[in-house]
Formats: sequence, C-alpha cells, structure tokens
Amino acid sequence: MNETAKPLTLHALRTMQARGEHIAVLTAYDATFARAADAAGVDGLLVGDSLGMVLQGHASTLPVTLAEMVYHTRCVHLGRWRAWLIADLPFGSYHEGPEQTLRSSVALMQAGAQMVKLEGGGWTVPVVRFLVERGVPVCAHLGLTPQSVHALGGWRVQGRDDAGAALLRQQARELAEAGAAMLVLELVPAALAAAVQADNPGLMTIGIGAGAGTAGQVLVLHDALGLGGKPPRFVRNFMAEGGSIADALGRYVAAVKDGSFPDPALHAC
Repeated sequence: MNETAKPLTLHALRTMQARGEHIAVLTAYDATFARAADAAGVDGLLVGDSLGMVLQGHASTLPVTLAEMVYHTRCVHLGRWRAWLIADLPFGSYHEGPEQTLRSSVALMQAGAQMVKLEGGGWTVPVVRFLVERGVPVCAHLGLTPQSVHALGGWRVQGRDDAGAALLRQQARELAEAGAAMLVLELVPAALAAAVQADNPGLMTIGIGAGAGTAGQVLVLHDALGLGGKPPRFVRNFMAEGGSIADALGRYVAAVKDGSFPDPALHAC
C-alpha cells in the first residue's frame, strides 16, 4: 500500500480526463491483489461481478449475490489506498427499481465502495438519477452487458448496425444527463465508442474491447495476467512481458497511459 500517494477522488479523475491522461482500471476481488494494483499505479479498481466466472467457476455473472459483492468489496477496500473503488451491483439487486437499488448501493458503499456500477440503458435512467440525487456516484455500463447475456444471444459485439449504434448513443446521452459520471463500454466498435465519448465530453468512458477512443480502459485482472481460459482477442497478456506480477501490472498501467493499449490490430470489433 502506497500511503504517500493521495487517494483519488471523482474530481481528480475528471481532472485527469480533462488534461488528456488515460484512466487505467483493473478488476480486483481481494486485498492482496488490490494492494498490488494500487502500488502499480492503477487509477481505479472495479470489484466486478465477473468474480462469478473468475473466482467461482460459473459460466456467467448471474449467480453472484449482493452478499458476495459486499464481502469482496470490503476485502478490496482494505487493500487499496489510492485507487478509486467501484463495485458492481449484481443481477437482481437493482432490477426492482430505485428503492431496491439504493438499499443495495448503501450496502456496497458501507463496505468501502466509492461508486456503484449497473448495467443497461433506458429503464435504468430514473434509477441512476435517483441514486445521484442521493449522493451515490454511478458508473453505467452499455454494449455487451454480461447480466443480459441470455437476452443478447451470447457474448457478441453490440452496436454493429446503424440502429444498434444509434440506440447506444441515445442511451449514453440519457445516462449522462441523469448524472452518471462513468460509463463502461464493452465490446462495441471502436468508432462507436469514440463517438459516445465525443457526444458526452463530461462523461468518463471506460472501454473494454471498445478501442482506444475512450477516456480509459479496464481489464479483468486475471486476463491481464494470462490466467484462466482463452481470453478475448483484445486482451494483452502483460505477465508474458513482465517477470513478476508487479511488473505486469505496471506494464498495463504504462500501456494505458501511453496509448499503446489497446492495440487496434487486436480489437475485437
């Protein structure tokens, strides 16, 4: 833990974006890796419901419970110092409406989260507005939304056609107007992700398989370290380039900052 570094705030992240500095985000699920990522200079840590696949061995994120997210958020919170901490609202923890979402968000924030993330557009807009009005920072998530994998027909690139792209841009504008401060764009064409950022200059877009035109990048920690099964084609194995976990995490941060990651040649779209 680097306690000499000043903890990042939402204002500090916006300042980074305004000066053109890319934001480097990684998932984390425990105190040890949170500490290592923090020491490597990661700007944001996402306690993702991807833990259902990465840690628990499920085929999707759907089985993850709010209680499990609270537990892992608390673990990451105890290991981080500088990085901004985002926690996923898992499937079923916000779908009933604003009041349920607020209760779930309170549980995550009391465990240490500084921002909550939810998936989807349209029906989520009033939910986002409800949270923001009550002092809960929100990260939205469009494109491939893993909690909707069955409805989407699998792990497929979103927004390829004109209608899909127009809908995604509309939903992004609505979420930004509702007060979302960040927006994860997953598996969308690079040109579309760049257009969303241009449409909403005050929104911090964080890409994963969405090209280099976003304000920042996020990767699943285990993918960045070459662990697990076959990774998506846009992933780079930073462990293969570095001799240690610390080196690999440092290389990831450096690559995001200097713009060499993501590599356009490896973009999934």
